[in-house]
Amino acid sequence: MELSPHLTQLFINNTYVDCLNSHKISVYNPATGDLVSDQIPVAGPDDVDQAVQAANIAFSLGSEWRQMSNVERGRILLRFADLLEANQDRLAHLTRLTLGAPYHPFGKSEIETAIGCFRYYAGWVDKFPGQSFPADDGFYKIVRNEPLGVVAGIIPWNGPLASVGLKAAPALAAGNVFILKPSEKTPLMAAELGKLVLEAGFPAGVFQVVTGDGSTGALLASHMKVAKVSFTGSIPTGKTVQILAAKSNLKRCTLELGGKSPAAVFDDADLDNAVHWCVNGLTTNSGQICFASTRVYVQEGIYDRFLTAYQAAFKAKRSVMGHPEAEGAELGPVVDKAQYERILEIIKRAESEEQGTLLIGGRPISTKGYYIEPAIFTDTKPDASIYKEEIFGPVVVVNKFKTEDEVLQRANDSRYGLMSGVFTESLNRALRISSAFDSGVVGINCISTINFSCPFGGTKESGLGRELGVNALLAYTEPKTVLINMNYKGSSQ
Repeated sequence: MELSPHLTQLFINNTYVDCLNSHKISVYNPATGDLVSDQIPVAGPDDVDQAVQAANIAFSLGSEWRQMSNVERGRILLRFADLLEANQDRLAHLTRLTLGAPYHPFGKSEIETAIGCFRYYAGWVDKFPGQSFPADDGFYKIVRNEPLGVVAGIIPWNGPLASVGLKAAPALAAGNVFILKPSEKTPLMAAELGKLVLEAGFPAGVFQVVTGDGSTGALLASHMKVAKVSFTGSIPTGKTVQILAAKSNLKRCTLELGGKSPAAVFDDADLDNAVHWCVNGLTTNSGQICFASTRVYVQEGIYDRFLTAYQAAFKAKRSVMGHPEAEGAELGPVVDKAQYERILEIIKRAESEEQGTLLIGGRPISTKGYYIEPAIFTDTKPDASIYKEEIFGPVVVVNKFKTEDEVLQRANDSRYGLMSGVFTESLNRALRISSAFDSGVVGINCISTINFSCPFGGTKESGLGRELGVNALLAYTEPKTVLINMNYKGSSQ
């Protein structure tokens, strides 16, 4: 298909420019397998240097961005949010072309997340306080939160616009300048953002977009004039980003690296509510979300009833699977052929090795496009790969438990710690388990959701640092201590 020229360019210093690096990559429509474009630029060293240089100039003392009042910076963020909202159909279409997620419910939700983030952080711009301490020791003490400078956001393919909100909004609100590097699988929406950056009134070099693959991300992570990188993706790549950051200029890192989120459903849980959250938390975006509820533990007294209702809900989801542009479609394909083949191979291996019992699903749906029927495995072995490792697809394991201690031990026995959920009518139990879960976020009678005002991130190998809330602002700033000697008797001039 023919794309607008700017969608195959880089956005550097408020200008769409051709990539200096000649290497191109291809993107495909996962709903059909058809080629969308073979002209997606891969920003190389010279391209990244140009963007970083422009960003450093934009952040330099005396620049328009540094001298801008908090009120005006907040207005620009609000204008950008309004532009996201006004252009949401176009942005959703560009994302859907190579991601395959239908607009309802996921596409709409991720756009609303981006819009909400920019509005939320626009409100913080003139309300982000420092600290002061009394001069009882002769020194009046001030702590200011100052921007880091040039920061890079390396975002994933599974929720690209939401990720822009989570990373760019707090970075810009704190006074930094931002370079966005989208996934090579979903680059088109990011390229379109340059037009909105111009219309919103960002000064040149403040918000830039460089497309590319892992090599482009590595250039940003290792660049000596980038002060921070915020990465969302796999554990192995996140570890590489941290190594590159440490080996270069010891730049700050925020790493959100996925999960294998457990949901514990107790005998006294509201069955319909538990089924609703656990099903949606697995099937949204075809299971391609970091906090998908992929491990479900059900207490033995409710296990049979839950499994019957859960299976029926999965079958209902099958009826709304279809082309992401089709009316009523809620469940689309997985992102590309590589992901499709990988997930099917995991399911096939799990069956052949008898890692658990395949209750339903796990089969290709169409001869065209990358559709996989959501799969439920039961009675999985504790060391099974489908039980232990993140699949990032529509595959869930459901297991029975007896006691609270048992489910906590099994839920926490994981290298991941992003999110967990507990379903119960007992407030005491809910609060007790929320404390005992080893995860960065816990849902009580819900799972697989976030909130703008609260920190989001994980423990263990699910990552470092937090996004959202005031925690994100702190992650994009450095505290500076100013000591004023109150005993100084020098000139008062």
